[in-house]
Amino acid sequence: MNLTRRLLAVAAALLMVSPAAAAPQQKATDWTRTVVATPEGGFRMGNPKARVRLVEYGSLTCPHCRHFAETGMGPLKAYVKAGKVSYEYRNYILNGVDIAAALVARCGGAQRFFPIADKLYATQTDWVGKVINLASAEKQKLNDLDDGARMVRLAQLSGITNLAASQGLPAAQANKCLADAGAMNRLEQMVEMGRGFGVEGTPTFFVNDSMVSAADWPSLEPFLKKAGG
Repeated sequence: MNLTRRLLAVAAALLMVSPAAAAPQQKATDWTRTVVATPEGGFRMGNPKARVRLVEYGSLTCPHCRHFAETGMGPLKAYVKAGKVSYEYRNYILNGVDIAAALVARCGGAQRFFPIADKLYATQTDWVGKVINLASAEKQKLNDLDDGARMVRLAQLSGITNLAASQGLPAAQANKCLADAGAMNRLEQMVEMGRGFGVEGTPTFFVNDSMVSAADWPSLEPFLKKAGG
């Protein structure tokens, strides 16, 4: 066989190789899409086997928590997305409207919690301001209602119900959650658990079960890196 024929034979053999023989490239997992409810009552985003476990005790009415949500969640999600850090949010109730906001945010379960919470933080000054500015007569009417009816009315007056509806949570479902005594008790239990861990205010962060002295992203990130994030 001359050189030309040998080259043609090699070319023909190469054409017989299936493209499937090449190893397919696997798409990296986006762990921010993995969200579950935790036994402690919170909602966790990220790789359940992440080396670094971050827990925040936060209040939806807390300005410092809002600041962290606005400035820290972006860079934090980069760690979560890569599977290096898991992030769990646990509600730590500070006041009456906080109860209503938490009940509504939690109402849609794991898949809707963070989108609703993000929306509530982004508009916090608006809906909190509406409650602060309620007329005395309206506040008295609220006080005269039972707990469930008060939460429903408070969420309506503040605009929380409409905000959640914009994120896909029907008002009827929100109202049912707002009147759920069991859900209120679970919030109270989460607060008591936090107090048992030494939580006294919001936001309070734990990295791998240890409380850290951080209240914003610049002070929190070094703790994540030190833990292996």
